[in-house]
Amino acid sequence: MNFFQFLVAVTASLGGLLFGYECGVMNVVLVMDAFRIFFKFHSWNGDALDENGNEITNDSQEKWYRDLKEADNKATLEGVITSSFVLGALCGALMATYLGERFGRQRTIMIGACIFTCGAIIQGLSVRSWIMIAIGRLITGLSIGCNGVLCPTYISEVAPAKIRGTLSSCYQLMTTFGIIVAAIINSIVWYYTNIKPEGLGKKRSDKWAEVPNFEWRFALLFQVVPGLGLAILMSFLPKSPRWLCSKDRDEEAAEVLAKLNATSTSDSLVQEELKAIQEDVAATRAAGSSSVGELFSPVIRRRTFITFLMQLFQQWTGINAIMYYQSQIYGEIGFTKFMSTVVLPIINNFVNFISTFPGMWGIERLGRKTLLVIGSLMMMVFHISTWAFSTQTYKGKLWQYLAVASIFLMVFSFAWTWGPVPWVYQAEVFPLRVRVKGSAVGTVSNFLNNWIIAFVGPALMKAWSTKTFLLFAAACLLAWIYSQFYVIECKGLNLEEMDAKMAGKA
Repeated sequence: MNFFQFLVAVTASLGGLLFGYECGVMNVVLVMDAFRIFFKFHSWNGDALDENGNEITNDSQEKWYRDLKEADNKATLEGVITSSFVLGALCGALMATYLGERFGRQRTIMIGACIFTCGAIIQGLSVRSWIMIAIGRLITGLSIGCNGVLCPTYISEVAPAKIRGTLSSCYQLMTTFGIIVAAIINSIVWYYTNIKPEGLGKKRSDKWAEVPNFEWRFALLFQVVPGLGLAILMSFLPKSPRWLCSKDRDEEAAEVLAKLNATSTSDSLVQEELKAIQEDVAATRAAGSSSVGELFSPVIRRRTFITFLMQLFQQWTGINAIMYYQSQIYGEIGFTKFMSTVVLPIINNFVNFISTFPGMWGIERLGRKTLLVIGSLMMMVFHISTWAFSTQTYKGKLWQYLAVASIFLMVFSFAWTWGPVPWVYQAEVFPLRVRVKGSAVGTVSNFLNNWIIAFVGPALMKAWSTKTFLLFAAACLLAWIYSQFYVIECKGLNLEEMDAKMAGKA
């Protein structure tokens, strides 16, 4: 791998950074007092809480936090605002099929980054209605859904076969990095605006009156920075050589391959890669134009079902229920507001980020299937232990920390296995003729199930509390059965060899 190949992969992976920041920012924004009051999740009459979140019983106690009262429709509104992003991502994944084939992967990723920026501005400038912020999140979701299909596809089409999995997993790495960046920046903002704010202990005539809204507006508007950054950087990257060949632009494809391999267009390596791509394109054309129905043909349908189910199980491991609502989960376990909102989320997101690196190593050494099998068993165990420890927290802080440690270990188990593998797998198993459509099936499955989790998550946690972890443990058991007996390994194959294996020709 040369520097340019690495640079291309990392830059394209910044689409994951946008995804990660969008996920990470909502965990903190949802517990910002100003946000809760502005959108009428909670009301505040001026009462205060002490450092541990308990009600103030006498004037001598030090006042730390606002004592907010939850509205009856809080869980519903929270679910709608959070899940609107995922609904947009679902639509964006469907759009990616047409846009990626019509305009190319590189140009469409740039368009998606611009759409993301517009959505971020709408969110940050929202009026006092859940409708406007939901629309803004839906628009950013369109971008994330589109780029969720095209970024891994683009990377897989410019990466050498022997390190394709490692480079494709950069998308997941950047997603986890975006989450930790969001956690650090917005936890600092929360710390300076929600601890000992003005007006504590002073009765308010209007319990729904706004408080200063800088905190959540800044958090959401900051998304403009990575959005514009991705759009600008992508303008310097080459188009996919496989897409260029599909448009009869073979000379340009050869130039791109030469640049990626740091050699000349006449080099034998470049000519071999170009010939393989041209043969794949010729075979695709000989079979006629592709359709969605072709994904369910006898030759391709198994990889379609593998991809759809892999992304489905990825979401039902419960990872995004933790990432979206982790501050509230820690509060439910019994930690203080400061620990729940600042300390524990940053630690957890750092674990998520660091744990992606073993996955980048293991995806080529151990294989895709092996990681899925190991990860599903580990996550099942840690979901069960999280529930078990959470039932004992009344006995003391040791049990609280054991429950949180189980959550961290579950996130570790996910981040190096089920985090990167589905994105790498769906980008490499389909033939060129239906590659974008096939990848879109996986991404649609991801965001559809992500939307379900995001929408029902608040109500589920409210009704079942930590018993929700048992539901996710059961899903991990099913994910193990699926991985062990249905998934086909495809480590180390180039994209053309992949077609042969999946079609039963090798």
